[in-house]
Amino acid sequence: MKAPFSLFLALRYLQPKRTFVSVITVISVLGVTLGIAVLIIVISVMTGFDRELQRKVLGFDAHLILTNEQVLRGWRDLDAEVQKVPGVVATAPFVQGPVIAEFNGRVLTPKIRGIEIERELKIADLRTMMKAGTHELRSDQCLIGIELSHSLGLQVGDKLTIYAPRNIGDILGLIDRVRKDPNDRGALDELKEVVLPAELEIVGIFESGRYTYDAEYVLTPLFVGQELYGLGDDIHGLSIRTTDPYGLDPIMRAIDPHLPPGTSSYSWMDLNKQLFDAVRMERNTMFIILFFIIIVAAFSVMNTLITVTVQKRREIGIMKALGATPAQIVWVFLAQGMVVGIFGNVTGLAAGIALVRWRNEFKDWLAGALGIEIFPPGIYQFSQIPAEIVPADVTLICVSAFVICALAAFIPAWTAARLDPVKALRYE
Repeated sequence: MKAPFSLFLALRYLQPKRTFVSVITVISVLGVTLGIAVLIIVISVMTGFDRELQRKVLGFDAHLILTNEQVLRGWRDLDAEVQKVPGVVATAPFVQGPVIAEFNGRVLTPKIRGIEIERELKIADLRTMMKAGTHELRSDQCLIGIELSHSLGLQVGDKLTIYAPRNIGDILGLIDRVRKDPNDRGALDELKEVVLPAELEIVGIFESGRYTYDAEYVLTPLFVGQELYGLGDDIHGLSIRTTDPYGLDPIMRAIDPHLPPGTSSYSWMDLNKQLFDAVRMERNTMFIILFFIIIVAAFSVMNTLITVTVQKRREIGIMKALGATPAQIVWVFLAQGMVVGIFGNVTGLAAGIALVRWRNEFKDWLAGALGIEIFPPGIYQFSQIPAEIVPADVTLICVSAFVICALAAFIPAWTAARLDPVKALRYE
């Protein structure tokens, strides 16, 4: 089957002939390829960040949290009422706050989280996160994140010393009394009997996949956290797991009437809103900025076709003299822009998907070649670069690139179609 007249000429003009126009054509195709590939990679990585961040947060944190301005007193009655609310799957009490952790002279300030392990397993599946040891917690035992274990040099079986605010406050108060009155025997006796720091045995090391959790959390039995903070039977909050983490509004409205004064409910989206908003804003901003690469490539397409119309002035005049219609002339040059857009789309799509597929291997190779850390987990909170290709995003990128290339080709095509054949042949 013969190709249409306009497409036949367009392909003839695009054939490599070792001319300046051919070089510009190759540059135009490479520009479109680069723009599409970079956009696919960046948008896929930013989408991966957003989705993976949600998965990691939902894998470790509760869907809803009930907390008081101070401590949650009489929480058992509230717990019983919350469990009756439709849509609530499980609840678990917790005590959480900053502590000082010391091991072999190394000191860090992680967060301790006192939990009832059997109930907490219904909120966060710690079983699948364990890298060493067991998730079972008993008296004076704890679980730590893998990054915290690396920072302090801890292994399963080691003893971690924990200084909580109650310890520090008691000690500082007694020291101040002794400084004011060195003969205060009561203060000296109390200082000897002050609550000692807790020594917790490491029975398990977990890896959630998010750096913040793996570097900052020490999980202990609930009563240990209560003792360290001097809470008695009170807690800091109540974790809730629901049937739908994305449809929490009806459940929150049903829980609100049961909340004691000063107690508030927060969803996982509320607690991480700034983080998710920042990722989405950066994603949209990067899309707009990088889209200009395709626009620059479109200008290269336009420049190529303007050069062709100038060089082919005589041929255009002959075609019009032989009866070629303006529409046929337009399609000759418009088809060139479309062919460049198609080639750029195909090569850019292939390159973008390939780099997304092997992004972490490329990152490791580049880090080794340059001798620098390309993706620090302490900053980005992930040990590997997350990515997720969304077909709708890829379709939008490819279609937009094709349309822009076609529009860039239309201006020189329309100029060529309006060329007067008499003037074109007169000046040759």
